[in-house]
Amino acid sequence: MKHLKLITKYFPELTDLQIDQLVRLPELYSQWNSKINLISRKDIETIEERHIVHSLGIAKVINFKSGTRILDVGTGGGFPGIPLAIIFPNVHFHLVDSIGKKIIVVKEIASVIGLKNLNAHHERAEDVVGLFDFVVSRAVTAMPKFHGWVKNKISKSQQNDLKNGILYLKGGDLSEELSGFARVQQYDLANYFTEPFFETKKVVYLPVKMK
Repeated sequence: MKHLKLITKYFPELTDLQIDQLVRLPELYSQWNSKINLISRKDIETIEERHIVHSLGIAKVINFKSGTRILDVGTGGGFPGIPLAIIFPNVHFHLVDSIGKKIIVVKEIASVIGLKNLNAHHERAEDVVGLFDFVVSRAVTAMPKFHGWVKNKISKSQQNDLKNGILYLKGGDLSEELSGFARVQQYDLANYFTEPFFETKKVVYLPVKMK
C-alpha cells in the first residue's frame, strides 16, 4: 500500500476497485520501463507524485459528468489518460500518441487493470476523427500550436460545469505563451497538493468554441 499514500490523501472517496487499479500502476510501469523508455528512470521512484497524482490534478479542477468524451493527445505511456479513466469510470477516454510502441504499452496496462472506458490509437492529433468534450494533455508543445491541432475536435454539445475545451497540465511562467488567449484560466496545483513538486505546476483551462 506504500504507493497509495498521496492518492488516498488527496482522493479519499475511491472505491476498492479504483484503489486496486491505481496501486498496480507503479509496478506495471516499472516493468515496462525496463523495455521501453516511457518515464525517466528517476521518475519511476516518484511515479505516484509526478505522474499519477499530477495527472489527477485535472480531477481537482473538474468533476467530469457521466458520458463525457475525453481526448488525451500525446499520452506517452498513458498520462494523464489512464489515471483519469480510473477515477472517472463512466467517462470515455480516447488516448493517442505518434509513437506506436507507447500505445502498445497503454493498451496492455489498460487491459491488465481492467479499464473498460479507454481506447488507445497510434495516430497524430490532427488525424483523429470525432468530437470530444475536452482535450487533455501534459505539455506536449506550446499552447498556440496545441490549440491549432485540436480546436476542431471540440463538440458543441455541453454537459459539464466548465465549457468544453482544453485542460492542459504545464508548469512555470506561462504568461507569454498564453498571452493570445483572452479566455484562458490557470489553476495552481499548489492549491490542491502540498508537495514541493507542485509549486509551479498548473492546469491550464482554455474553453474552445466550435465555429
